[in-house]
Amino acid sequence: MPTNRCCEHCEGPMPMTARTHARFCAARCRAAAARCRRTIPTELTRRPRWIRHNARKVPLTVGGSVASSTDPATWSRHRDAAASSAGAGLGFVLDGDGVVCLDLDHCLDEDGAPLPWAQTILAAAAGTWVEVSRSGDGLHVWGLGSLESGRRITFHGGSVELYADGRYIAVTGATFGDTPRRLGDLQHVIDALL
Repeated sequence: MPTNRCCEHCEGPMPMTARTHARFCAARCRAAAARCRRTIPTELTRRPRWIRHNARKVPLTVGGSVASSTDPATWSRHRDAAASSAGAGLGFVLDGDGVVCLDLDHCLDEDGAPLPWAQTILAAAAGTWVEVSRSGDGLHVWGLGSLESGRRITFHGGSVELYADGRYIAVTGATFGDTPRRLGDLQHVIDALL
């Protein structure tokens, strides 16, 4: 009897011999999914809003042509974008569905410790995933919230960009400290910053 269940990682058909509670078609898919979960939260990897970007942060499709942060036809699934060699890295598109990113520019000192203004934001955003940005001296605080339009603000001498829609963020997967690999509620942080 054919099965219509799909692997959670590759989305291919499950083998006929798979147990009814199995989530992956093979050990390689189970291992690949575990690697993704350890670095990038599942709330992001499950959304088909991934692109590539070049060294100048121009968004690219997995095939290498120019992508758009407002055209879903140019986006891909995480596994396809991660497997692509186009450009210099991965990017995630924000489309207003509640996923937000706070981009803290130049907020880490030479030793990789957050500057006092950034530490204030990180303390308020405890419980959500934070990654080191591509520059190596900034942080992306990922979470859930609502924001009418992107904003750049100055917070105690530091620069913070808040985005929820119509933008893409270069994703490194380099988790900062021991932050959890999940998206927490950032609405109270957004409200306090604005």
